[in-house]
Amino acid sequence: MFKKVLIASRGEIAVRIIRACKEWGIATVAVHSDVDYDSMHVRLADESVCIGSHQPQNSYLNIPAIMSAVDVTGAEAIHPGYGFLSENHKFAEIIEKHGIKFIGPKADIIKKMGNKLEARKIAKQNGLPIIEGSEGAVKNISDAKSICKKIGYPVLIKASGGGGGKGMKVVDEEEKLEELFSLARLEARKYFGNDEVYIEKYFKNPRHIEVQILSGKNRTVHLYERDCSIQRNHQKLIEETPSPILDEKMRSDLLNKTVKMVEPLGYEGSGTVEYIYESGKFYFLEMNTRVQVEHPVTEVATGIDIVKEQIGIAYSGNTALTQEDIKPRGHAIECRINAEDPSKNFQPSPGIISVYHQPSGFRTRVDGAIFQGCKITPYYDSLICKLICHGRNRTEAIQRTLRSLDEFVIEGVTTTIELHKKILSHEKFISSEFDTNWLDKEKFY
Repeated sequence: MFKKVLIASRGEIAVRIIRACKEWGIATVAVHSDVDYDSMHVRLADESVCIGSHQPQNSYLNIPAIMSAVDVTGAEAIHPGYGFLSENHKFAEIIEKHGIKFIGPKADIIKKMGNKLEARKIAKQNGLPIIEGSEGAVKNISDAKSICKKIGYPVLIKASGGGGGKGMKVVDEEEKLEELFSLARLEARKYFGNDEVYIEKYFKNPRHIEVQILSGKNRTVHLYERDCSIQRNHQKLIEETPSPILDEKMRSDLLNKTVKMVEPLGYEGSGTVEYIYESGKFYFLEMNTRVQVEHPVTEVATGIDIVKEQIGIAYSGNTALTQEDIKPRGHAIECRINAEDPSKNFQPSPGIISVYHQPSGFRTRVDGAIFQGCKITPYYDSLICKLICHGRNRTEAIQRTLRSLDEFVIEGVTTTIELHKKILSHEKFISSEFDTNWLDKEKFY
């Protein structure tokens, strides 16, 4: 096994990786910006290196600084976590050239699956249904108009190198197409350094279903699916497994087709294949070549430590798991707790946490990197922790999550805890009569 791993991330995922490394007996190196010097991941790691100022481009996106930290500490491998450089193929390529192990798939796989257009082609070649739309990048407004006319409005313009809701525009009618097409390209260039966009049919009432996979040279296995349909502006807030809308036939078909697509890729590590589901049909959306924010909800349902398995695959090249090893039980729900004010259009809420008490009890888990007295800065993502609860069935999981949310005390910053209570108590959530647009339409405040 690796003797020392550097974690090229921050916050709760850095803490999560450190914990997995400790259970493998691996020494850890935390990198941090100047404002994160006293953060939990720095406190828990065996060593730490400051790699720059609070601006992400000067620290967590600063490849030369991260590689210098590798040289100084003698780390044998790098875990990118999620966000920042986790799906940057150039970063993975540099690491590979330096003889350091990247804990994730090879650079060429990241590049291939990170390009939405290329990923669509691969999915189609392997028998997965794709959403009707442009065959490749749409270069100009004239082509955009003809494609939209062919598939019909509404349409979705998407950045080919994008993610996280950036560079995405919904167009309801031709009159708005030119303006939104230009805006999508501008956003794509700003966030991803690439103004390439494509167009696909927009679904008005979809569910968002994703399949967790682990893959090595020897085999690919799935860890079943997650329903990630509770979203705000394309950002997930609540995830659950299993999906309450799938029957066993649909589930089996989806899982088998996903494994069939991933196996020929030569994929190594943890990954997620995402789908749109509407009117009884699945459509391939994208593949994320990293560990997901929502991986714990799958862990508590399957009893499998995805991050430990990911590290094991990186070291040996193989997955130790067989499909028969993976037997999920009951129902699990994950709530993302963000430092935001939902009553003010989810305005970020930086500050110092003056009081902190996290819930505990039977089948209740909290993943986070916060503590009483810690400072929530305005410079990074607003996610501060995640609550994951498990029950024998969906009803019990909902009740346990509500009980745990009632116990959660965070003062000093405004959080989404009360919003989660409202959502989980709502009759539409309880009856699973919602879609990805429900939260944006429903008035909770």
